[in-house]
Amino acid sequence: MAMKVILSLGGSVLAPDLDAEQVAAHAAAIESLVDAGFEVGIVVGGGEVARDYIAAGRELGGNEVELDELGIAATRLNARLLIAALDTCTNPTPAEDYADAGEALNRGDVAIMGGVMAGQTTDAVAAALAEYVDADLLAYATSTDGVYDADPNEDPEAIRYTTMSPAELVELVVPMSRDAGSSAPVDLLAAKLIERAGMRAIVFDGTEPGDVTDAVLNGSHTGTDIIPEGGEEPAEWITTE
Repeated sequence: MAMKVILSLGGSVLAPDLDAEQVAAHAAAIESLVDAGFEVGIVVGGGEVARDYIAAGRELGGNEVELDELGIAATRLNARLLIAALDTCTNPTPAEDYADAGEALNRGDVAIMGGVMAGQTTDAVAAALAEYVDADLLAYATSTDGVYDADPNEDPEAIRYTTMSPAELVELVVPMSRDAGSSAPVDLLAAKLIERAGMRAIVFDGTEPGDVTDAVLNGSHTGTDIIPEGGEEPAEWITTE
């Protein structure tokens, strides 16, 4: 049976400064996973585009739900960019709920979606989709190389975890999530979903598309492995080494 992977692709990782070449390179990396026999679902973040729209909306007096909706729209714009770049079969427009994404995977397509509802980040959407489709792996391709005990941009002595359990991830994220502009590696809801599902996950720097391929194909990365109790490496990682 094919390994099923949900990839959370940060907007700033996919399309920094709306760089078409970067989007095309990530699309090629995703196609290489499909060619290797993986079933792939992608949840695309909003990145800088979303932050710019949210900042402008806040200045104009928008409430938090309205600002969330702006962010969701930005994630779906980024998702459309990725759809346009992919040569392989995918849903023609971003899936707007988990059922639509699951149906795309069942057809053998690459399922692509952005945000879903106000109050929920794409971190959480990716975790929920992974649980919904019973994925073998949840991969967070971010602009940071793993999970740290503090914000590495603020604390030069921050320590990166190479492995941790889902429960340890929740314990780490809870205090980080109390502050506005949280520096948490994934948000609290995502961490709790990972814990609830006993999900195998990785958090790594996905800025270079080739690093995404390496992380998903064989678990080769310099980030953090989140391993549930009794969890094992996917069989595909063992056989492709």
